[in-house]
Amino acid sequence: MSALLPLLPAGRPALILAPMQDVTDLPFMGVIHRRGDPDLYYTEYFRVHRDSRPERHILRSIDENPTGRPVIAQMIGVDIPSLLRTARLLQAHPIAGIDLNLGCPAPIVCSKNAGGGLLRHPAQVDDILAALRAEITSVAFTVKTRLGFDAPEEFPRLLEVFARHRLDALTVHGRTVREMYRAAVHLDRIADAAARLPYPVFANGNVLSVRLARETAVRTAARGLMIGRGAIRNPWLFRQVRETWEGAAPFAPTLRDIHAYIRDLWDSTLRADGTETGHVGKMKRYLNFIGQGVWRDGREAFLGEIRRAQGEREFFAVCDRHLLSDEPFPPEPAQPALVDERSRRAEAVERGEPQPAPVLAPG
Repeated sequence: MSALLPLLPAGRPALILAPMQDVTDLPFMGVIHRRGDPDLYYTEYFRVHRDSRPERHILRSIDENPTGRPVIAQMIGVDIPSLLRTARLLQAHPIAGIDLNLGCPAPIVCSKNAGGGLLRHPAQVDDILAALRAEITSVAFTVKTRLGFDAPEEFPRLLEVFARHRLDALTVHGRTVREMYRAAVHLDRIADAAARLPYPVFANGNVLSVRLARETAVRTAARGLMIGRGAIRNPWLFRQVRETWEGAAPFAPTLRDIHAYIRDLWDSTLRADGTETGHVGKMKRYLNFIGQGVWRDGREAFLGEIRRAQGEREFFAVCDRHLLSDEPFPPEPAQPALVDERSRRAEAVERGEPQPAPVLAPG
């Protein structure tokens, strides 16, 4: 039996905060906790190599966990002795499990055959899973994967590998590495995993609202829903999904609630050794998600202005101008085609390609 089953709720899918690098740290966990916890938290990934030791700031999110909910520590790496050493060290901390990242699509990670890059080498994945399963005995052992590196047709071969190992859960992000975040999620592939594997499968990818959470749960029959970017945009999403499953009217945040959330994020993530400029830059990364759907006169004026803000005073002047209102916060990001185009442009820049012309208005 999966070691995670006692931690999963009956009667509805488990709700899980996805591991997001430079996001799911101790301060962000506290911000989410104050608005409605998931059932499980995952940490940022611990970078594992021959000279590595678990990063102290990630360990804080485990050792000082303010939520009272279980936490799973994620690792990323390819060197088996180093992964085993790190797994032993992590099991000395109060974790519910250890997760292996097989899904990160960042080019710098994949170039080292780590994260999603490992999906090109199923035999190597097989060896790593066998070694870790033998080592991880006191807590659950889970894996987070994508459907493959190049094409969804790679997934059946990977499923054969996953089925050979007694995992405690498999999270499936329903896109390939090449698809990054811009393609539609292949829910049928997640459903296939949920039907074939003898342990819980968690669905991940594009769970941005209560509607999409229910659609994903129904179409995949997954035992859990792992939510990442949707929880950055709307930190009440776990609460809303839970309330909907219980037959209650879900909490409906206003723009004023979003303003208070942004202030909480600012105060909670502010570092004593940081600079104002650096912190504004960090906040803009959150706002790239939070601001989606805040429209005025046919354009995302709030996001446009916040990206030009240079300091705390200017940053919050923009927030005050657009968000100090009892108008409801849109339950889903508006204009998904525009959001997808924005992601495509960002990925092109990351690959060093010429930046496409910006989309100025919804089409």
